[in-house]
Amino acid sequence: MPAHIKLIKDKLLSENWFVLRNYTYELTTSSGETIRHKREIYDRGNGATILLYNREKNSVVLIRQFRMATFVNGNENGMLIETCAGLLDDDSPEDCIRKEAIEETGYAVGKVEKLFEAYMSPGGVTELLHFFAAEYDESQRDNAGGGVEDESIEVLELPFPQALAMIKSGEIRDGKTIMLLQYAQQAGWLHA
Repeated sequence: MPAHIKLIKDKLLSENWFVLRNYTYELTTSSGETIRHKREIYDRGNGATILLYNREKNSVVLIRQFRMATFVNGNENGMLIETCAGLLDDDSPEDCIRKEAIEETGYAVGKVEKLFEAYMSPGGVTELLHFFAAEYDESQRDNAGGGVEDESIEVLELPFPQALAMIKSGEIRDGKTIMLLQYAQQAGWLHA
C-alpha cells in the first residue's frame, strides 16, 4: 500500500551545476502513523549508459575519466573506469546514448538494445538511468573519442575476462559499469 505524502516545504538551495532542494514532508504510513522528514534532494536530470561489446573478440569498450566526487571520497587519483554515459538533456535515451558513444568512445553504434532502467541513488538523487548495450566492431570507428571540449576521456578496449577481474580487484568501482558487465556475462554475450 502506498504511503500518503504531504509536502510541507520545498526550498531551493542551489542551482549551480544541477538543482539541490530541501524538502520537508509528512509521510503517513500504512499503520496510520505520521512521520515528518526533512531531506535534501539533488536533481541532476536523467541519463543513459551503454555497454559496447564485441562477441568475436570477447571484448568491451570502457572509458577512464576524472570524477571529482570519487576523489573527495577516497579515490586517490579521482580516475574512474566506466561505461560510456551522459545526461539526456532534451534527447530521448536512445538519441542521447548514440551521441555519447561517438563523443566519448569514437564508435558510431548501429543497433542498440534497451536493457532496463534503474534509480542509481534514490536516497537523495532523482536520476533515472537508462541502460543500453550494443555490439561494436572496427568498421564503426568514426574518431578517436575522448569526449567534448571540457572532458578528458581515455578510451579502453579490454578483454571481457580482464574487465570482470577488474571488478574483483577494485579497479572498476562504478555501479552502472558493474551492472552492465554482469548483465553481459549473465546473458552469455561474452565469456569469462
